[in-house]
Amino acid sequence: MSISREARLMLRSHRYGALGTISKKFGGYPFGSITSYLVDHDGSLLILISTLAEHTKNIGHDPRVSLITHDQRDPHIQTQGRVTVVGNAQLEPNREQAGLRYLRYFPEAQTYFAMHDFSFYRIRPVAIRYIGGFGKIHWVNMENYAVAQAEAFAEQEEALLAETNTLQQAVMQKLLRQRHDIDATDVQAVGLDCDGLDVRCDEQLWRLDFHEVISSPSLDALTKW
Repeated sequence: MSISREARLMLRSHRYGALGTISKKFGGYPFGSITSYLVDHDGSLLILISTLAEHTKNIGHDPRVSLITHDQRDPHIQTQGRVTVVGNAQLEPNREQAGLRYLRYFPEAQTYFAMHDFSFYRIRPVAIRYIGGFGKIHWVNMENYAVAQAEAFAEQEEALLAETNTLQQAVMQKLLRQRHDIDATDVQAVGLDCDGLDVRCDEQLWRLDFHEVISSPSLDALTKW
């Protein structure tokens, strides 16, 4: 597996990160905050933030940001894998479309989404630092990180999720047992991308990665386990 895909898989498997912005109030000092994020089909990151938040004011002044994420369940903080994304944050113009996907992952954000002072910003990566563990430290090749068929996946995702939830319950339950040791009777697929499937059971999200990248959106992707 390529380093680029390893980094993308780690980003997709996590939901929260530390966002670094350039402080407007304090003349360029770095300002850190915690935010939830969603990796979109093209590998960019979607965040939902308030106009009143300090980091939003900073982004409006200077769009350069970074976001680092790691496995919060692993107590060995210095040796575990982590990813740092360096990029530019821009206001996402298609708020309703972004909300459809984002709220499947973060239904608890519905209240914020309903408020007019919350908006989506899209972080487009320009560089990614990937640490896969001790001695496994790389700058990611950004050409390899990019997803070729991102638009096609975005257009067909909802239809494929409906088919998956109707026809593939047994497959998802089996994979949860095999990969996460979870016995689930009610599983809901919430996201399908070129790298895998995100499912919800017992109010928790679990990632089911494909063994290889899927080149085009299709229900046949579920045979790539």
